[in-house]
Amino acid sequence: MKKVAFLFTFMMLATLVFAQEEQVKTGPMIKFEQKVYDFGTIVQGDTVEHTFIFENIGTEPLKITSARGSCGCTVPSYSSEAIAPGGKGEVFVRFKSAGKRGKQNKTVTLMTNAVERKPVILSIRGTVEMPKVKTEGDD
Repeated sequence: MKKVAFLFTFMMLATLVFAQEEQVKTGPMIKFEQKVYDFGTIVQGDTVEHTFIFENIGTEPLKITSARGSCGCTVPSYSSEAIAPGGKGEVFVRFKSAGKRGKQNKTVTLMTNAVERKPVILSIRGTVEMPKVKTEGDD
């Protein structure tokens, strides 16, 4: 009798787990090819641009509702059109290094209509060096 009760309980739990997984798999879902871009080392004043590619792996159209840079030097842009299931989209990010130096890690926070309802964080990072100053003896 204990084995039957255990088996019944196990089957009920398994059914609940699979039912919850099924609910999560419907609706828009976003998946990025990469969420971090390392631009290496640049000279202060340079501008870095990168395009992050994503796919809607869900079952309904995906829409980015907002994109916000961590500071004024990091400017995102994106298509306001909905991405169909299986379709791909882009988030373009421009980082302006004027007035920056040393290690940089700037982020873009995206809000979408994806079923998970949590922000997506994209990161652009690298090192900004000061420009070399020429002296009279330099050729």
